[in-house]
Amino acid sequence: MSSLATNALTESQKSKIARLEARITLEQKGLLSRAAELQGRSLTDFVVACACETATRTVREHETMTLSARDRKIFVAALLHASAPAPRLRKAARRYKQLRSA
Repeated sequence: MSSLATNALTESQKSKIARLEARITLEQKGLLSRAAELQGRSLTDFVVACACETATRTVREHETMTLSARDRKIFVAALLHASAPAPRLRKAARRYKQLRSA
């Protein structure tokens, strides 16, 4: 093995310091092992890749707000035709500015 490949392998191994363990049924392990085999991956690589893909999708879905066509129209109308701030809001803004400058 070349020294470049050895260094890359060492760096990869160094970055993987956290462990994740899970108790699963024999049926689940069999299914995961079969799927990993079909993709030509180790069981660990398969499980980690699938977990990361699902985690990324879940985070993206929760961070993205999707509006219906009706909701979009209402939202845009509210932005375009915003009413003047109410007196209580103006008073709160003045108080905030005073506290901030003190």
